[in-house]
Amino acid sequence: MKSSTVNISFNDELLKKIDQVAREESRSRSELIREAARGYIERRHRWRQIFHSGKMKVARQGIVESDVESEIAAYRREKKG
Repeated sequence: MKSSTVNISFNDELLKKIDQVAREESRSRSELIREAARGYIERRHRWRQIFHSGKMKVARQGIVESDVESEIAAYRREKKG
């Protein structure tokens, strides 16, 4: 797989934290940052899937915002009682 070099700026405090974790895990700064980027992209993808699934379910069931507000209010009343 082809790779490219990218220049990124970090403030000193964040860079110290990155270097500390890299040392603790016996890997390079680049490896740590690559893994962080992959993790971010994967989490973003999963959240998009979750929100899409929720939107589809809401559309199928015909739920509107006021229904959600009513359910929340009912739940809160039940919890107090």
